[in-house]
Amino acid sequence: MHRLLTFLMLVTLSLASYAQSDSIIRPVTSAYTLSIGSSHLADTYLSPIKYNGWQAGIGYERMQAMRFSPDKWVMQLKLNLDVDRTDNLVGNASMWYAGLDFSWGMMHRWRMPYGITIGAGGAAEAEIGCLYLNRNGNNPASAKAAVTVNATAYASWNGNIGRLPVTLRYQPTLPVIGAFFAPDYGELYYEIYLGNRSGLAHCAWWGNYFKLDNQLTADLHFGGTSLRLGYSGKILSTKINHVVTHIFTHCAVIGISGEWISLNPRKKLSPDARTISATY
Repeated sequence: MHRLLTFLMLVTLSLASYAQSDSIIRPVTSAYTLSIGSSHLADTYLSPIKYNGWQAGIGYERMQAMRFSPDKWVMQLKLNLDVDRTDNLVGNASMWYAGLDFSWGMMHRWRMPYGITIGAGGAAEAEIGCLYLNRNGNNPASAKAAVTVNATAYASWNGNIGRLPVTLRYQPTLPVIGAFFAPDYGELYYEIYLGNRSGLAHCAWWGNYFKLDNQLTADLHFGGTSLRLGYSGKILSTKINHVVTHIFTHCAVIGISGEWISLNPRKKLSPDARTISATY
């Protein structure tokens, strides 16, 4: 009898949880952005000289309240593709960089007074890229790859500036631990191709791999679609095998964002349905 009562209680709780999930709407907050700004590159595997120029990139971001605890937990997915072109001080050589990074994470959030929300959590990130120096004949490229576990947090404010609804958000992201690719100083990629693959993967920590990503955005809600304006600043500094790499960028961001809701036409929406946004 005790086991039967326990089973019935579990079934009741499951049905209640299912009913509650049907009464909650979790819109997806998505943003598509373009960024352009300054870039500062240095990689002693290719050259001891610093290169300065521009960066351009495209980005995609998706945020949504989690199903299991939508009021307290949100997920975030980010995808970015960047291209940099820089020149040396004399202007007779150019260094290019192309990089792709993808991250997914979860954050616990707390709603504060006056439309303020703060959140903190972690994310897993994978990135791959390559530096290319056109004046080098023997070693013209330096490959970059890393997999890291990051700490991230955000603070947002949702309110009005005059009559215009606005959402402001600041989010820093800092890798804590992971692994990254780096060959020895002067080691040719042809040697790696021939089989010399020992010592290419290294543990990433703040002593040899430091990366800080700062994002500051303002979503101006003119209607169903919003205009996103902001700033993106990234710092990447690595030092391993006597090879030092610096990638510093400062960019202005512009794009579109909005909240999208997917409803099942075969299920009726509860009249008590509640919408839980991912950002406020």
